[in-house]
Amino acid sequence: MTSGDVAASHKTAQTEAMIWIEGGAFRMGSDRHYVEEAPAHRVIVDGFWIDPTPVTNREFAAFVEATGHVTMAERKPDPKDYPGALLHMLRAGSLVFNPTPRPVSLRDWSQWWSFKFGADWRHPLGPDSSINGLDDHPVVHVAYPDALAYARWAGKSLPTEAQWEYAARGGLEGAEFAWGDELTPGGRHMANTWQGAFPFENKAEDGYERTSPVGSYPANGCGLFDMIGNVWE
Repeated sequence: MTSGDVAASHKTAQTEAMIWIEGGAFRMGSDRHYVEEAPAHRVIVDGFWIDPTPVTNREFAAFVEATGHVTMAERKPDPKDYPGALLHMLRAGSLVFNPTPRPVSLRDWSQWWSFKFGADWRHPLGPDSSINGLDDHPVVHVAYPDALAYARWAGKSLPTEAQWEYAARGGLEGAEFAWGDELTPGGRHMANTWQGAFPFENKAEDGYERTSPVGSYPANGCGLFDMIGNVWE
């Protein structure tokens, strides 16, 4: 089973479309946000290549057509891997984000994430949904094994956590966001993010309630798109 709305990661290897990131040192993590990001610490990364956008539905569909790959969300869980699980729950599916009707405690993520049978990359909101018209949106409902299989098929590899964060910062050190310290400079949305009171009020002021086509917002200082926002990164 996978967590829904998680994009297949950017890959690292040399191709014409990829962007070279010069290596260097930076402070990775944060002491001011999520507990798992602390403590901030100095990390050195070597130079690497990275794709400018997340993997799209179109790209992932080409991979599936070429290889016949079946994602984790499309596979029925093996009872041996989930001892004690209710048998009627051992069906293919994934987690889907659902806004709540009213304010809820932010300590309980299950208030807005729900497991849906039949939710997968082709059916992002459940079995009755589709990706028609979403070819240029990032693929979702993929687990690590799916992303790794795609990267290997493409002749690339997945970035390390340090490579990802270094690239996402876009050359800025200590800025609040990948583009600076102001969320919407000059009133311009710089990423597909949540506007309103989470998780019940999504004003969609940036133009999108859920995912957006990759490259819809400005690139960061490294020329990379959607390193922040769009999917639940």
